[in-house]
Amino acid sequence: MKKISLFIIILFFVNMAFSQDRIPLIGEKAPSFTANSTNGKIDFPKDFGNSWKILFSHPRDFTPVCTSEVLQLAEMQKEFDALGVKIAIISTDELSQHEGWKKAIEAIKLDDNKSVTINFPLIEDKNAKISRKYGMLHEPTSTTKDVRGVFIISPDNIIESINFYPMNVGRNMNEVVRIVEALQTAQANKVLIPVDWQKGGDVLMPYKPYTDQDLAKNPNLKNEYYNVGNDMWYKKVSDK
Repeated sequence: MKKISLFIIILFFVNMAFSQDRIPLIGEKAPSFTANSTNGKIDFPKDFGNSWKILFSHPRDFTPVCTSEVLQLAEMQKEFDALGVKIAIISTDELSQHEGWKKAIEAIKLDDNKSVTINFPLIEDKNAKISRKYGMLHEPTSTTKDVRGVFIISPDNIIESINFYPMNVGRNMNEVVRIVEALQTAQANKVLIPVDWQKGGDVLMPYKPYTDQDLAKNPNLKNEYYNVGNDMWYKKVSDK
């Protein structure tokens, strides 16, 4: 009887150690962690300061889809810098493997015979503690390798967007940029972002932007806003 009880206790703690945490939700604080990376020890999100942050997870180093994604991110680094975004990439591979993979990617010659420099950190998560904390291990697919997660985090470390992709399909990095631009536009101007919006496009108002009295005082308001339905008031954007 004692042996059975001991086995149940051990099984309970093993299950606790390897169980998946729930995925953190939009609007919650980004879970913090400390880990080794190709840029040294990382305290996330603290070390990334008052900037937008994107935490990417990927299944495995030295694989074709993952390599294509990291290569693309490195090529787009200036674009993310211009948006005030800092990038971090995580997988359950060891740091030595990250370092070898980084060198291999930086040795790739592109069409113009140029190569990339990877400035963002590749983070080690060999025990999958961080991956479980962020819900990156989807057990029907794998209990040891992350799916392709994208966590977009605001300057005050609030999770603003979450996306997951399967292991065999690469992410659309232009869509990641579009989401950041949409979030920044929405927050800065207190507006809503309509379907298929692109930077410079008209935006939606969360309420009717003016009263009849406002319009009487300022007739030009009709040139700034337009209505396509009872609750759909658009604001024109000057640089469209």
